[in-house]
Amino acid sequence: MKIFVTGGSGFVGRELIAQLRAQQHDVRALARSEAAAAAVRAAGAEVVRGDLDDRAALSAGMQGCDVVYHAAAKVEVWGRREDFQRVTIDGTRNALSAAKDAGVRRFVHVSTEAVLVGGRPLIDADETWPLPDKPLGLYPWSKGQAERAVHEAVRDGLDAVIVRPRAIWGAGDTVLSPRLAALVDAGKFAWVGGGHALTSTCHVKNVCAALQAAAARGRAGEVYFATDGAPLTYRAYLGGMLEAIGRDVSRVSTVPLPIARIAAVAMEGLWSIAKLRGEPPLTRTSVVLIGEQVTVKDDKARRELGYSPVISREDGLRELQASSHGP
Repeated sequence: MKIFVTGGSGFVGRELIAQLRAQQHDVRALARSEAAAAAVRAAGAEVVRGDLDDRAALSAGMQGCDVVYHAAAKVEVWGRREDFQRVTIDGTRNALSAAKDAGVRRFVHVSTEAVLVGGRPLIDADETWPLPDKPLGLYPWSKGQAERAVHEAVRDGLDAVIVRPRAIWGAGDTVLSPRLAALVDAGKFAWVGGGHALTSTCHVKNVCAALQAAAARGRAGEVYFATDGAPLTYRAYLGGMLEAIGRDVSRVSTVPLPIARIAAVAMEGLWSIAKLRGEPPLTRTSVVLIGEQVTVKDDKARRELGYSPVISREDGLRELQASSHGP
């Protein structure tokens, strides 16, 4: 098949391109910079230079393609509202419109469980849960609006599906594990609520397996969660990753969950009022996503898509450990 990927230089995008190329598919990927172009080229894709604002580049890249995987988004939990609007919401709308104009057979949108943050506690959530009226933070808001854009496109005739992986991890991650390692090295890492809450997770290889299953067997307009299987505690999840990359977390301190919530509100206020650069050490969104229980059910993906994890947590940790020590 001929396939187009947005967000191809990111963690999920690079792994997805590599898997698709290993299956002998022709893959094109959008790249807005030379660094992004080098990354998607190294993964094996043909480079299409442009941004999500560039309708001409999107349309040209999607011509003749069977499937579009839309993985591009602003993934930070903090920033300017207009940036989340432009990249995540308007960018998704542009990609959907270009896919429809190009006659693409299937559009697979990469979303997140975070779209539900701001509603009821995320305990054994499934795809029937509604998006909250007041999302907790710009990242959940923007990803939720992007999902709404997908559903609008489906009503207009585009065959599109949504996949929501939870807590993506694995070798090749350039965001989560390096950031956690830096916090540990600086003595600034702490377990929120003791790290005892449960979380679902999804290794990047399992994410890509779910995306391809959705492309092959998903039903238009449907949403599918994807996980590694049974949930585990944050201590096991984050602690396992940190130990795999050579960090000792045996003496890490704990911040009680109520204190973390209060601190997040205070820090968000300070950053907003003082217009400080960078991201606050804690935000309300991050407290939910790394401190409170966040478990989701992927029964629907297993039943309708035939999805099942292709890599275990144990093997994923071994890969992560090997990659952190180099060749």
